[in-house]
Amino acid sequence: MGENRSGGSAPTVLRLVLGKRLRHLREQAGVSFEEAARAIEVTALTVRRIEKAEVGLRIPYVRELLRAYGVPAAEVDDFLALAREANKPGWWYSYRDVLPDWFSAYVSLESEAGVIRLYEPHYVPGLLQTRDYATALMRVGFPNATKQDVARRVALRMKRQDLLAKPDAPAVWAILDETVLRRPVGGREVMRAQFDRLAEALDLPKVRIQIMRFGVGAHPGAFGPFHHFRFGFSELPDIVYTESLVGAVYVDRPDVVVSYLEVLDRMSVQAEPVARTRAILGELRKEL
Repeated sequence: MGENRSGGSAPTVLRLVLGKRLRHLREQAGVSFEEAARAIEVTALTVRRIEKAEVGLRIPYVRELLRAYGVPAAEVDDFLALAREANKPGWWYSYRDVLPDWFSAYVSLESEAGVIRLYEPHYVPGLLQTRDYATALMRVGFPNATKQDVARRVALRMKRQDLLAKPDAPAVWAILDETVLRRPVGGREVMRAQFDRLAEALDLPKVRIQIMRFGVGAHPGAFGPFHHFRFGFSELPDIVYTESLVGAVYVDRPDVVVSYLEVLDRMSVQAEPVARTRAILGELRKEL
C-alpha cells in the first residue's frame, strides 16, 4: 500500500477503491497508460500511481481522465464527490506523531472492513485491550518513550475501539493462543480487568473469541500472528496483514490469502468453541 503524498499517511480504503475503479474505467474504454497520461499531461508512471493509490486523487486530473474514458457527466460529478471525500485524512491523521505510515494503513483497513479474522499468539488484540493492559504493552514496546508519548499511543488504541460500538461494526473473529491469557502483562489486577473485558466483548453481537489450548499441540498458525480483512467493496480484495518489529506486509494475492483463510478455518476447528470461551476465561482468571 503506497505512500500518501497528499495527506502524509497511507491511503484510505476509499482511495484504494477509487484507484481501482479508475483502472477499470480506463481498461473498459480501451485507453492505454500513455494515452491517459497525455490527457492530463503527466507521465504514464503517474497514471499508474494514481490507480495504485500511491498519490492523492487530484480533482482536475480525475475529471480529465473520466472525460477521456467517456464517463457521462452525471457520473463524473458523483465520482469527483467521492474523490474529494477520499482525499480527506482519516480520523487517525491527528495521531500521526505516534502512528507510523505502515500502521496507518492497518487502521484504515480496520475502519472499513466488514469482517476481521485474526490469530494472536502473544497478546490480546488491540481492539479488545483495556487501557491499563495497552499502557503496559506500550511501556515495554517503547522503553525510551516519554509518558506523554505512551499516553498518545494508548489513546489511539482506545479510539480504534470505537469501531466496535458502531451500528455497522465489522464482524470480529479472534483466535487467541492460551499463551495470550497466561502471559502476565501489567500485573495481576491489570490481567483480571483484561479477562473481564474479553468476557464483556463476548456480549457484543459481532464478536467471536476462541481459545487455542496448549493441549492442541502443534497447529498450522503457530508461525506468528496474522489478520485477515474482508470488505464490502467489490473492487477491494481480501487482504492479509502480518507484522514485524519495524514494519508490516499487506498481501492481497488470492492464492496467498486463501492459504491464510484455510489455516484460520482449520484453527477454528482445533480451538475451543466460542461457547466455551467464557468458562475458560473464568477458570484462568481464578488462577491469577
